[in-house]
Amino acid sequence: MNQERLEKVLHGMNQAGLSQMIISDPTNIFYLTGKWINPGERMLVLLIKADQIPILFVNELFPIRENLGVDVVTYNDSQDPIALLLPYIDPGSPLGVDKNWPARFLIKLMHQSPTPIRDFVDISSIVDSVRGIKDETERDLMREASRLNDQAMERILKLLPERYTEKRVSRLLLDVYEELGAQGYSFEPIIAYGPNGSDPHHESDSTTTLEEGHSIIIDIGCRKDFYCSDMTRTVFYKKADDLQRKVYNIVLEANLKAIETVKPGVRFCDIDAAARNHIEKFGFGEYFTHRTGHSIGLEVHETGDVSSVNIDPVQEGMIFSIEPGIYLPGKFGVRIEDLVLVTKAGCEVLNHFPKELQIIE
Repeated sequence: MNQERLEKVLHGMNQAGLSQMIISDPTNIFYLTGKWINPGERMLVLLIKADQIPILFVNELFPIRENLGVDVVTYNDSQDPIALLLPYIDPGSPLGVDKNWPARFLIKLMHQSPTPIRDFVDISSIVDSVRGIKDETERDLMREASRLNDQAMERILKLLPERYTEKRVSRLLLDVYEELGAQGYSFEPIIAYGPNGSDPHHESDSTTTLEEGHSIIIDIGCRKDFYCSDMTRTVFYKKADDLQRKVYNIVLEANLKAIETVKPGVRFCDIDAAARNHIEKFGFGEYFTHRTGHSIGLEVHETGDVSSVNIDPVQEGMIFSIEPGIYLPGKFGVRIEDLVLVTKAGCEVLNHFPKELQIIE
């Protein structure tokens, strides 16, 4: 059990007026205990109570041989895990529950409790807020994941002259990640040629091949020691016309302006505005159709985003993406994305792969 992280969660629980909470999200359980368990359809719960050792309820299919600093209650497939959990819950106090506990367990808990539980409270924000500030170990892990992603981008660009389909490039990327020692994708990669790039979340297909003048959006990320990377670069095949160059430079400038804005105390919406206002100034505002960025860590999209509606202030230790884009329907798209780590005075850009306009021959 990571005691420092647990203490922060307990502090948040106390601030919320709670004395007990259920954490069921495997990512959160890993974050606190260092043990990754994918329970499938079986119940997995970490019960945290004030002034008590946390209790992990887990199916015996997933043996716990190491000392996690928690008490462990195991059950088998012939037992009812809710019946085992209930005696440890105080029905007279509100029970915090995270956002990912399946209804089949929560509703059963409600119905089986001999005494109605006083209240249920969504405590997702408590753990999310702790996870949002990366400690030094996490910062180093994120740096390493991004370092591998930089190397992967370099290798993928060298494959483009072979004119593979988008889907083929995606498959080759998985081989690259494995060669680099990563755990695979952090998300399904987006490889988008030409007009396909005008769809920000295009699904790579097996029919489109490169043609001269195509833009190529490459949005990729890997997992290393469970932490995620994410980066986007846009390049051009053999040539780029005047409009493509203009749009590229506008997006690059928007990316840089947003990064320059990042420092503790600045609101997320102000960072979004730095990128969005620049794009709007050149008349392309309607073609920037998404938020400027998202938080990232153990998951590629974590709570907290760089958007026009997020008025929360940026804090040291946060890591999020800066990824403005312009998408011209039926023509092409350009997106440039970096991850930034908020420091005391500004930010550290975790990606080092060049952003200057590149023509692939």
